[in-house]
Amino acid sequence: MSSPDRANDASTREVQYNRLLDVAEHHGRTELGLMMNQAWHDDPKRLTFTFARYKFAARMLAGCKDVLEVGCGDAFPSRIVQQEVGRLTVTDFDPIFIQEAQRRSVAGWELAGAFVHDMLSGPPQGHYDGMYALDVLEHILPENEDVFLSNMAASLEAAGTLIIGMPSLESQPYASPLSKEGHVNCKSQPALKATMQRHFHNVYMFCMNDEVLHIGYHKMAQYVLALCCNKKF
Repeated sequence: MSSPDRANDASTREVQYNRLLDVAEHHGRTELGLMMNQAWHDDPKRLTFTFARYKFAARMLAGCKDVLEVGCGDAFPSRIVQQEVGRLTVTDFDPIFIQEAQRRSVAGWELAGAFVHDMLSGPPQGHYDGMYALDVLEHILPENEDVFLSNMAASLEAAGTLIIGMPSLESQPYASPLSKEGHVNCKSQPALKATMQRHFHNVYMFCMNDEVLHIGYHKMAQYVLALCCNKKF
């Protein structure tokens, strides 16, 4: 139903679309985050890839009570995960991104928290039964990756689930210069699995090509995901 007090009694020609006007009037028009804004300007299809990765994380973490996103960037697609979990907290080592996430907070979609934290400096605050980092580990030098992952796992419950996603090593010759910038640690699927098995007893691997999730031949994958549980102490 449309609101009776909508400004100027504006109405769409098909009544079901009046909901669009109601949301715009009462909740405003959503502004893209810094990262999503750049992608929409330079290469719009990248948003579909990003959203698909977040949907995977959301479905795998569905039902978790307290989830932490590590390296959240502008946290624009994080709302996809919010739909499936009890509480979502986000963190990034860059204050600009955390300020951006806080600035765009709206009623009904409030994050449980958003804080600045460098995962190489120590474990994050809080305790979580779910955790994920998408497009983050490839920015961590190989010699620092075990510290990074150990600090993540330290705040994860014993039976908690952790998801890591990154561009595959095989995809890098075809990646754009901007996409590759800062990538110092892309991995093949077997290498990512071996890395995660140093920290978790159970590691399950998936691949993505564009928006498509699969378990096919990993050397043809653009993106690799590790679903991990039962952490090692």
